[in-house]
Amino acid sequence: MPDTPPEPAPVILGNEPGSFPHGVLADRHPAIVRQVRDAFPHDPARRHALDALLASCADGVIEALPADADPTGRDRDRWAHWGMDAYAGRSWYDVPWLWAESHFYRRLLDAVGYFGPGAWQGVDPFRPAKLAELDAPETDEELAALDRLPALNADERTRALLHGSLWGNRADLGFRLSDASTGATDTNGAVEALVADDSDTLWSLLPPSGTGTSGPNTLCLVADNAGRELVPDLLLVSHLLAEGRVDRAVLHVKPYPYYVSDATPTDVLDALRRLLAAGGEATTYGERLWTALSDGRVTVRAHPFSCAPLPYADMPDDLREDFAAATVTVLKGDLNYRRLVGDRWWPPTTSFADATAYFPGPVAALRTLKSDVITGLSARTEAALVASGEQRWRTSGTHALIQVRR
Repeated sequence: MPDTPPEPAPVILGNEPGSFPHGVLADRHPAIVRQVRDAFPHDPARRHALDALLASCADGVIEALPADADPTGRDRDRWAHWGMDAYAGRSWYDVPWLWAESHFYRRLLDAVGYFGPGAWQGVDPFRPAKLAELDAPETDEELAALDRLPALNADERTRALLHGSLWGNRADLGFRLSDASTGATDTNGAVEALVADDSDTLWSLLPPSGTGTSGPNTLCLVADNAGRELVPDLLLVSHLLAEGRVDRAVLHVKPYPYYVSDATPTDVLDALRRLLAAGGEATTYGERLWTALSDGRVTVRAHPFSCAPLPYADMPDDLREDFAAATVTVLKGDLNYRRLVGDRWWPPTTSFADATAYFPGPVAALRTLKSDVITGLSARTEAALVASGEQRWRTSGTHALIQVRR
């Protein structure tokens, strides 16, 4: 393993019309503002603030956090440390895309009064959508599918639950992938949907109990989305506890609502209650988690840096110590991947191990591809993806990866 990461590639910006990042800033963010504005009976002051943010998305600039949005001053100090002084006054499109996206969501929480004071303090503006997803019929179907898992052997169950966590709200596909006979190809059959698969390396770090390895094993799982994506993450943790692959798990979530659907401690409780109420195997998994949370084998952590607009290479010392103490840290989802390897225009064949050499311990990424950044592909896989003619393979969510650096 090298002592230094590869020479940095250019940082991804959103200033190229027609690019995926430009579309997020120009189209997705205004749509999110409108969605939040319509989901709650906000008072005139809150609606005015949302309208101002909507206008800023079109042709505005980065603005410092207002004093009344952070009564303690701690968050304003953090954002100053995270780059506010360097980027204030510049266009949303001309600063690093990761930074602009993160700042948008912080500004959105200001607009709805999340940080108070007032009646809207602490109200998650995305909660209605999160709960609707948990209550959807598709969630019932996915939880009912758990009742088929006891018929599989231990390795098959482990594979099925890993792929359920990988694909998130495409968990039905995750269960199909547990059957090797189905194949793992995209819609035109030209390229495997799983473009990198280091799952064997992951399991070598977390062997089952009774294999003579020394323990205890601690898993840090850095969660991504709430709802139907968080449920399979919790199922995987519960399974790893039951199989003795993990003795302790630390679940890292966001300290406040972020990126529409990112998981918070409240979302963890909502997902756990959903499991407990589902019946069958789902309830068994949920009860195991409830007990593990109660006795301390599973803990939930919401570190402020989880909402930072920066890569994990800039993590603070206390978070670095958490990850260093883990047997392996698993980062879920696209945003965490961007922060793990750096949101840059890496050549796709850039070594994942080299890009994560700074990370203080073994690290794994479970990610469905929904943005441009990518590392760790073989030259053959990259060539096949380019030759497939699928223009949006980096961003469409039709491909995924499991990457591990020991």
